[in-house]
Amino acid sequence: MKQSRPLYEREPELAAAAEAVDALCGGQAVGGLLVFSGEAGIGKTALLGEIQAMAADRCTVWSARGGETVTSVPFHVVRQLLQPALDRLPADETRALFGDWFDIAAPALGLADPSGPQPDPQGVRDGLDHVVSRLASRLSHRPLLLVVDDAHWADGESLAWLAGFTARLTELPVLVVQAHRPQEFADRDADWAIADAPKDGGPASHPALTRVALRALTPEATAELVRAGLGEHADDPFCREVWAVTGGNPYEAVELVAKAQDRELAPIEESAGLLRELGASARGSGLVARLERLGTNANRFAWAAAVLGTEISQDLAARLAGMSSAEAADCTARLRDARIVTGFDPLEFVHPLIASAVYRSIPPATRTAMHGRAAWAITQAGLGPAAASRHLLEVHPDDDQELVAQLREAARQHLAVGAPEAARRCLERALEEPPRPDDRAALLYELGCATLLSSPATTVQHLRAALDTPGLDGAMRIDATFRLASALSHNNQLKEAALSLAAEASRTAPGPGLMRLQAAHFLWEGMQASEDDGPGRSARLASNADHLKGRDNAERALLTLRAFDAMLRGENAQLVVDFCERALVDGRPARGLGWTDTEWGFELPTMVGITYAFTDQPDRAEALFSEAVRAFEISGWSGAHLAFAHTLLGLVHRRRGRLAEAEGFLREGLRRADRAGSGLPVHWDAACLLIDTLLARGRTAEARLVADRYDFGPPYPSAMVLPDAPCVRGRLLLAEGRTEEAVAELEAAGAALEPRGRFNGVWAPWAGDLARALADTDPARAAQLAARARVHAERFGTDTAIGEALRCVALFAPEEEAVQLLADSVRHLEASSSAYEHALARFEYGVAISSQRELARAQKLATACGAEGLATRAQQVRASIRPLE
Repeated sequence: MKQSRPLYEREPELAAAAEAVDALCGGQAVGGLLVFSGEAGIGKTALLGEIQAMAADRCTVWSARGGETVTSVPFHVVRQLLQPALDRLPADETRALFGDWFDIAAPALGLADPSGPQPDPQGVRDGLDHVVSRLASRLSHRPLLLVVDDAHWADGESLAWLAGFTARLTELPVLVVQAHRPQEFADRDADWAIADAPKDGGPASHPALTRVALRALTPEATAELVRAGLGEHADDPFCREVWAVTGGNPYEAVELVAKAQDRELAPIEESAGLLRELGASARGSGLVARLERLGTNANRFAWAAAVLGTEISQDLAARLAGMSSAEAADCTARLRDARIVTGFDPLEFVHPLIASAVYRSIPPATRTAMHGRAAWAITQAGLGPAAASRHLLEVHPDDDQELVAQLREAARQHLAVGAPEAARRCLERALEEPPRPDDRAALLYELGCATLLSSPATTVQHLRAALDTPGLDGAMRIDATFRLASALSHNNQLKEAALSLAAEASRTAPGPGLMRLQAAHFLWEGMQASEDDGPGRSARLASNADHLKGRDNAERALLTLRAFDAMLRGENAQLVVDFCERALVDGRPARGLGWTDTEWGFELPTMVGITYAFTDQPDRAEALFSEAVRAFEISGWSGAHLAFAHTLLGLVHRRRGRLAEAEGFLREGLRRADRAGSGLPVHWDAACLLIDTLLARGRTAEARLVADRYDFGPPYPSAMVLPDAPCVRGRLLLAEGRTEEAVAELEAAGAALEPRGRFNGVWAPWAGDLARALADTDPARAAQLAARARVHAERFGTDTAIGEALRCVALFAPEEEAVQLLADSVRHLEASSSAYEHALARFEYGVAISSQRELARAQKLATACGAEGLATRAQQVRASIRPLE
């Protein structure tokens, strides 16, 4: 409510706001987050209005407000904030402003129809970040102030965006001022960072964050308020009773003073006894009684307005109340005079307390019926099922198949704009209706698909129910099983994923569907960190795939899995690369097997790229993974998918020996993964690769920090980690001088990998590292390990594998033979793409022959690839070698 009178006892709050506005408008244009909290009526809205007035001449101000009845409307608050500014732009300028984010974020704001794949909610949030940042930069010398009132009633999608956006405010000339009721926020059981209180006395969750809790007015301030409204002659006992009746609540005090004015009540001690009854009419049942006295029409119109919630269309409220435009206008005037609503078209309630009281006064059966009529009226107005869905959610189940169809369509529309939680609510409500028995399985399938990105565990529940319910046809049943397996795998249940696929495959007739199930079964069996019969699975996969030419996607999927498995097993690299070639079409994933195609999933092109990376084909791998980044960005999949794509590019650079670049991509992968959640599979991969990269750079302490932050160690996830996690942890322990622990870790790695026939020493270098760890205490066993690793490397046949194996064998050879082995290692690694391993071999060769020239070359190579530790060691050894005369 806009407050024309001065604010009382809000000097600290206004000072905090003035300081934040000054910082925003100063030379540095420092953004920030200012959060006000307090009970209903404490004066949050008045305070926000004062701050907007304070900043109006210096800032561009956009504002929005949550509403109790619209918390289920996705992006409702975001649209209030941004649409007024965007509506003023021509269509071509709007599209240019969004840039590549138009197809992803514009539908969420109602500016375009959805197109392309279903966007990842994180992608939509990133698109909104981009738009607001661009808009802020266009405002020239007027920084941006965003004001969000009643944030406890903001929709979840808007709050999720605000939580991420406000974390970046120190980078932008934007100040966000937000107000909420703490208890209502807690009642929603939502952990939105923008408004949550610090936990356990910990620090605030955002930089540049100021929190202010509003307090009730003192008796002295209440007396000032009373005298400002009723005159200086208001005596102390009367003012004190106003404070006692209202508890110092500013809204209730203002309303009580207004009632006293209406009654022409003398503000003296003799009238004070009437204040308590008068105050009751400003809230709850008293307010309802006051509304009823305005007449049946006004009461019915107020009900209709309360059901519609916010930005109330007078015409829509009239239709919902069943009255003419003239009658609606008369009711609006009466409600305005009674200080219940404000505005004309659209209308708003004067205060959320009034809106809540009116809404809750509607008899439950009547309220439900009005929601049903509201949904019908919105649909008739052409606003669509998504707009009507918030009302459909409130209608009692009644075996209404038209309502089921509307909710299913609303869910599809919500998914198309990146609001899976809104879709989930619609589909769960449709199940309660209930749907026809023939439709129930399909609806459960849709519900499972809707929650795949947001809740794998919920997806598992719904897809299992769908598969157990009669009614899924062949193609949908196969897809449901495939998606169930994917959800199980993302939920760290790979064994269950493989079993579900095997069970469905056993009752599926031969054809493309069966091949899809078989391919997925091979995938999730092979991705397990441990399995009962790895060699048997590999043999079955080879039997199914080796003869295939890649004529369709089912064949290409099996060839991809065969290539990946053969790479892990260390089979001939040329054969492995041939499988990859047959799995692609002109060097790229086939249509239907691309990064954002949902029939097969992104795992298959990922496996091709990883296989290339570990067979000395980094150019091919980098091309695929760069395409993944572009595809995910274009489709708005900027959560865990894009985090994984950056991690994969980090892998390529690590394999090339571009360690600084690798570290950059891997840290970006972890940053994006952290935004998407915690404990995700991508966290394991990115942390594993980053630890390995930091060790190669000689930064052991930083590697340990990463390991500790991400709990990198046993118990390991049920899915394999990229590269082998126990091997990387063993390497970390060795670097820290914890040799006994390292030996135990590396022996366990070998014991897990060898029975599965996985002998690729580049993917899992346990044998070489264990040989080095045992060199002093058990040299005979160490030499045996190195010799066996050499056999496997020569079978695999890549220059990287052979060069690394020769480096290790040289440790246990006589001096002259060791020199030749190191020379051969240098030759192989120079021919490979592994610059870091080449620098290592060159260093060890230089040490072996005491050559300053070779050590200088090693130092130069190490410096070029970012291995500072190795470069320093090479420089030190050079300095200790006497130059030849």
